[in-house]
Amino acid sequence: MPRCTRYTWGGMDNKALLRVRGLEARYGTIRVLQGLDLSVGSTPLAVVGRNGMGKSTLCYAIMGMGPICNGSISFNGVELIGRPSHRIAKQGIALVPQGRRIFGSLTVEEHLRLVELPGTRQWNRERVYSVFPRLFERRNAMGGSLSGGEQQMLAIARALLTNPLLLVMDEPSEGLAPVVVNQLVTTLKSVLSEGTALLLVEQNLSVATAVSERLGVMLAGRIVLETSARELLANSEMQQRLLGIGAAEGFENGDKKQS
Repeated sequence: MPRCTRYTWGGMDNKALLRVRGLEARYGTIRVLQGLDLSVGSTPLAVVGRNGMGKSTLCYAIMGMGPICNGSISFNGVELIGRPSHRIAKQGIALVPQGRRIFGSLTVEEHLRLVELPGTRQWNRERVYSVFPRLFERRNAMGGSLSGGEQQMLAIARALLTNPLLLVMDEPSEGLAPVVVNQLVTTLKSVLSEGTALLLVEQNLSVATAVSERLGVMLAGRIVLETSARELLANSEMQQRLLGIGAAEGFENGDKKQS
């Protein structure tokens, strides 16, 4: 197994908002997460890896939706393991799940009204519609009639309306057309510029490196390498060995792996 390279990232580990230590999870007799460690602070972290490495299980575990058998997950100094998902969400974490999980029988407007919080907040429906004008145009459309790109916009908007401190995104570019992926990257950069922390789980290396300079490579349920986007993009041998690709995938030209 490759040696784990540790970077200090400007002392971010000491200021981490999210800390995961020694996390283990299993489904039956299958160990999916095997002592996983990671930290997320003001610098976004993108976790990349092939299918079946445990990336989605990590997202579910953070949100209290996964089969944790050992380890610690702390957020803002509060231990999350053992807390129900709705309590974790109230701590300030929002999940954009793989597959979007949109209700087909609710309109766009109904989805947003369900999660919009009262009072003056950074994110409200008006702002969401300004960031995603297509959602405003489709606000009376049923979730089941939306395109994949529109559903992903809605899933992100729904998460932002909770005004999270940390956004956890599981394969957001999956199945999207290249032009929509470009829009997704632009939107994420805008959100990050306003101070929202991000844990991005992605199989598309170009999306991961466009959004985050800090990368963690996941292999067999562990983060086996912490590196920079620049270093990983420049090392085709490392990409092949750890990710099973020979070169970085370009979201501009549509060369995107599917999860």
